[in-house]
Amino acid sequence: MTVTPNVLIVDDNAVNLLLLATLTESVSGVPAVSFDDPLKACDWCQSNTPDLILVDYMMPGLNGHDFIRIVRKLPHCEDVPIVMVTTENEKAVRHEALSLGATEFLAKPVDVPECRSRIRNLLALRHSQNLNKDKAKLLEHEVLLATAAIVERERELIVRLSKAAEFRDPETGAHVQRMAHYSRIIAKKMGLSAEFQQLLLDAAPMHDVGKLGIPDHILLKPGRLDEDEMRIMRRHAEIGSVILAGSSAPLIQLGEEIARTHHEKYDGTGYPNSLVGENIPLSGRIVAVADVFDALTSVRPYKKAWTDEDARQFLQDNAGGHFCPECVTAFIDAWDEVMAVKASLQD
Repeated sequence: MTVTPNVLIVDDNAVNLLLLATLTESVSGVPAVSFDDPLKACDWCQSNTPDLILVDYMMPGLNGHDFIRIVRKLPHCEDVPIVMVTTENEKAVRHEALSLGATEFLAKPVDVPECRSRIRNLLALRHSQNLNKDKAKLLEHEVLLATAAIVERERELIVRLSKAAEFRDPETGAHVQRMAHYSRIIAKKMGLSAEFQQLLLDAAPMHDVGKLGIPDHILLKPGRLDEDEMRIMRRHAEIGSVILAGSSAPLIQLGEEIARTHHEKYDGTGYPNSLVGENIPLSGRIVAVADVFDALTSVRPYKKAWTDEDARQFLQDNAGGHFCPECVTAFIDAWDEVMAVKASLQD
């Protein structure tokens, strides 16, 4: 694809301006943008990106140094080639121009073959710069698309694992959705990042994936479990951890952490590792509150659903014991959001 170069010429001398414009068009094939007023040229640069700038040094109101200083502060012009037109013996002027960001110089009187060559070479350089920028943008876009596809596959895996666990568990899919949204609400209320909130929402449904490894006669028992059966049931936290362990994906890693720790209790009486307080990962502490609240307020074969108020009181009474106090406070403070989720995700 052919890209039309955009050349800017700034010179207060009409003869020089015409000469440079003619030479530029003979190389690029298109008319240059010309200004005899450097202030108007600066205004033009605010909303346009030239591919090459030719600027005289001696101009009234704003000399070449001032012009370069202003233009180089514009993000879209910071790497545009700039040629300053000066007399051959103005070394101090050239040194200052180089320090301000000038790329090349043309000596007065302008040598036509030299001028054409410099314009041609600098436009070619700019074209290469633009191609590299376009390639970098394309690569960045492709990386973003590939990353998004990987994340989507991870989410799909989580959904499928969660559904597999649901088929073996009398708890409904709505429970999984509700507790995941409750978990996100807690994280939001605690001021955690939007990225973590989304990750938690996606990972929380894996909390009970370890129930895939629990025998049917225990998992599907309609009444309460006896002590031996409860001991076997509690293994689902470790089984879930084993199923999800070893992944390099942050989403699966968080799912493993939640599966392993959401039955730990703040006072150290939970399972499988009797962790205490903040030794329990925050994700596990958050999901513990969300999961228990939804379990209490849901019908089970062995119990009736608690009222929302009774379940809320249970969380408050057990803050510092079963539950992390900070997580309980965040949950209660977001009560309206919690009720909205509960109403929208019925069994």
